[in-house]
Amino acid sequence: MNPIDDYIKNEVKELMGESAFTYLAKAREVSERKGIRVISFGIGQPDLPTFPNIINAAKRALDEGFTGYTETPGIKELREAVADYLNHRYQAKVLPEEVIVTTGTKTAIFLALSAYVRPGDEVIIPDPSYPAYAEITKFNGGKPIYVPLKFSVEDGFRLDVEGIEGALTDKTRAVVINNPHNPTGTVFDARDVMKVLDIAKDHRLLVIVDEIYDNFVYEDTVFKGILELEPEWRKYIIYTNGFSKTFSMTGWRLGYLVTSRDVVKYLERLATNVYSCPPSIAQWAGVEALRSGMSWRESRRMVELFRRRRDVMYEELRKIPGIEVWRGNGAFYMYPRVAPLLNKLSMDVESFTNWLLEDHGVVVLPGTAFSETRMGREFVRFSYALDEGDIREGVRRILNAVMQRLGK
Repeated sequence: MNPIDDYIKNEVKELMGESAFTYLAKAREVSERKGIRVISFGIGQPDLPTFPNIINAAKRALDEGFTGYTETPGIKELREAVADYLNHRYQAKVLPEEVIVTTGTKTAIFLALSAYVRPGDEVIIPDPSYPAYAEITKFNGGKPIYVPLKFSVEDGFRLDVEGIEGALTDKTRAVVINNPHNPTGTVFDARDVMKVLDIAKDHRLLVIVDEIYDNFVYEDTVFKGILELEPEWRKYIIYTNGFSKTFSMTGWRLGYLVTSRDVVKYLERLATNVYSCPPSIAQWAGVEALRSGMSWRESRRMVELFRRRRDVMYEELRKIPGIEVWRGNGAFYMYPRVAPLLNKLSMDVESFTNWLLEDHGVVVLPGTAFSETRMGREFVRFSYALDEGDIREGVRRILNAVMQRLGK
């Protein structure tokens, strides 16, 4: 018996990776092996570099020797900047001491779920979803309960409020709301969100909120943040957000969690034991990101660029027979239904995406990376965080591959 292998917890053995990163590695391998340029609609990160003023703030921190540990919940200046942003944007009345700065939003989600989910607890997750919610739930001995979103090509994706209420049991501990939504690119109707919040209050449930895409909202779409919708958020909501998307800071690993002070003191202890403190240099970059008008101007330009890219992708994807495409109004993803196309090709969704990568040099993520139900088997995710020319070329490759295979 080898204890280093045999004694590892089953919860760790059963964890799934994140397919976006798996396909990133596959794409590099295919590119090197076949000597082709792979076009990736896979990983969800802005393709623009972090804005110069933010980088310069980090350089100043380095030059000033700010390279040691900080307080576990983050430096005071950054917690104040986070609170000011949320209060200006959502009239949320957040106090700096109600903020914990984390090593990315995924860590904030980990803290929230790990603090509350007990073995046997159930967590309701709208389906499809970002995989971390379910995986962290399972790691803590809980059970994810998936409630599929409603979908139509005309109206897009909507929360199934009745389905969420119908999924409640005496084991239900929490509900997760990610809005704007990954992977579907939808902004949920505020009325539906409020209904879910009412259900949570009536049944004394925790609501874990992820609004990492809150600035990626297009046209005249109305986005209402949960801290704005619910003045009593301190009673049952743990809110998470971060810097990765809005300021193109994915590699800086900087996020935050907001909840009542009574809960923060416990989550601080958990954070101390997991990562000690957020990266010191990144924290001053975060202050600059939130405080500087230059950062917000660059962010708005990026969002407008992504809106144009979304429109290009929508028009190009509609040319492929057998794909049901909804344009989307948030984040930077499309989640088209490809079941009719898969039937024509006699493929399942994973065979389809592997075929596109291996034979045609295009990365598209299978819906099974985000769902264990038909919402995974019948859909794929495209990120449009890449150059318009690459969007056109990538979709052209898919169209040509499909037409050739169908003999057309």
